[in-house]
Amino acid sequence: MKDYRLDFPLLKRRYNDRALVYFDNAATAPKPQVVIKAVNDYYNLHNANIHRGPNFLSEEATLLYEGARKKVADFIGADKEEIVFTAGATAGLNLIARAWGENNLKAGDIIALSRAEHHANIVPWLQLKEKIGVVLEYIDIKADGTFNELSLDKIFDQPRLRVLAITQASNVLGQFYDLRLILKRAQAQGVLTVVDAAQSVVHNPLAVHDLDCDFLVFSGHKLLAPSGVGVLYGRRDLLEKIPPFLGGGGMIAEVKEQSFTPLAEALRLEAGTPNIEGAIALGAACDYLQEISWPEIIKREEVLKNYFLEQLSSLSFVRLLGGNEGRLPLFALDLQGIHPHDAADLLGEKGIITRAGHHCAQPLHDSLGIGASLRASLSFYNTTAEIDVFFQALQSIKKSFSF
Repeated sequence: MKDYRLDFPLLKRRYNDRALVYFDNAATAPKPQVVIKAVNDYYNLHNANIHRGPNFLSEEATLLYEGARKKVADFIGADKEEIVFTAGATAGLNLIARAWGENNLKAGDIIALSRAEHHANIVPWLQLKEKIGVVLEYIDIKADGTFNELSLDKIFDQPRLRVLAITQASNVLGQFYDLRLILKRAQAQGVLTVVDAAQSVVHNPLAVHDLDCDFLVFSGHKLLAPSGVGVLYGRRDLLEKIPPFLGGGGMIAEVKEQSFTPLAEALRLEAGTPNIEGAIALGAACDYLQEISWPEIIKREEVLKNYFLEQLSSLSFVRLLGGNEGRLPLFALDLQGIHPHDAADLLGEKGIITRAGHHCAQPLHDSLGIGASLRASLSFYNTTAEIDVFFQALQSIKKSFSF
């Protein structure tokens, strides 16, 4: 069985004479060598701006950039014209809220979210609430991490429901949500649908046309690509109606002293010089994952998830947030007698990288009645041996707090 750890230079690091155990993939993923090479090759061989230079460097850079758009489109089952490169999932969600929301919603209109949302899918709508008076309502979450059906029904009964903005996977509960029936229900009522796939896109195959959402966003840095680049997928007819969110070079067809005409295609939403190298590297990350194959990734992560849950079941001082079924290899833990920040700090001294806090999901933690949790998030390159190291270290930390 191939050791994919060898593809990631970061994982060769040692700290305090210990091998690095990287369990913080939900925050940002390490980059494989092929992605790093894509960035270096752009700088070393093709460094030029795109779409506007009549020279071979610009032509090469443009081909690589637009080639990456096609790779991303294929990766999520979209058409190339439906892909907008952004600075990340947060930028995509803000673009939808500002450019679409401000032009299509009015005071009293309802935006439905779930309590499992990341702040990036809450704050832009709260800003819209402050600006035009929309109303936010939340789908409740059950103890096992799934949506509360009664809460969901209540929201869909609201006559002024206009937007359903919802995550495909919780970055705290680890729950993966099969959204197809919910999105179909929303579409039948004429409700705009927005999916946050930032946590899910690296763990499961995505086919946006089958999912049948209106918009979908994700970030590159969680998908083994650089930070500062992301994707907004949108149905072509909707993208064409969105007024440009930013103005400047690259997004215009014509500029007069007193007027301008934007481009018709997705480029109208990509003003200025984009993160060219980031987009190219994102395309390389998509190639890398497809070469491994989804069946292989899912099989490896299923082994890791089950092994983690098995080891976790023997620790009486740890409570898992969410249920065991339908989850990703992502585990937020409530520790008895140990503050999550203390645990994460001490684990870090042992070379084990985790995350502590509310993970940009404070409303969810408030609803769970806790201020913070310790999160261990795994990926296909992790190992059961690393899980053993993690739990041995956690037990050692618990003993040190029990004097």
